Amino acid sequence: MRRLAKRGLWVLAALLASLVGAVNYLHETYPVHHHCIKFVGVGFRLYEGDNQGRLPFTTNGFGDALMALVKSGSLRDPQNGWRYVTGVGDDGGIFRAALASGAHIPEEKCSRVYVQGLSETNDGNIALLFDRYSCPGGDHFHFPWRPLVREVCLLDGSMEVIPETNWAQFSSNRIELLVQNGIPRATAQHYYALSTR
Repeated sequence: MRRLAKRGLWVLAALLASLVGAVNYLHETYPVHHHCIKFVGVGFRLYEGDNQGRLPFTTNGFGDALMALVKSGSLRDPQNGWRYVTGVGDDGGIFRAALASGAHIPEEKCSRVYVQGLSETNDGNIALLFDRYSCPGGDHFHFPWRPLVREVCLLDGSMEVIPETNWAQFSSNRIELLVQNGIPRATAQHYYALSTR
């Protein structure tokens, strides 16, 4: 009886060790909150506060505007702020290289799309920053069996998670909202065209 109880404890310990190993593997393979778009919403608010209500803008494209946000310190450490302006699966290589060299960041190389030309006076429901590509579960629930979604940071600083099945309708509605807020239709369409697979 004692031998059987001991064996049962060993089996239980082995199962627990396997479970811990599986959880660690999933966490390392599918990290969550490494690209927290909610944190960018806070960063945009801080940037506005330091820049008379204006958001980052440059005529060189939104990649360089996102770099201005990173360098401003509004996302905490400027050396690691790239994590929040990049989507799931993006190692931030282009931002890290540009931090060292000062190089231009082309829009087409960004994994998140940033809508420039807005301020705190525009409609808070505008999608200010959004994932260019969908992924299973997004950053907050990133696991392979989850449905494909995109995470969106709204101008008011809040966050939405949009299922890929609803992305076309969401895009169409948000293009119209941008046009109503003074963004030229071609510019608004350009932002959402970058997120078309």
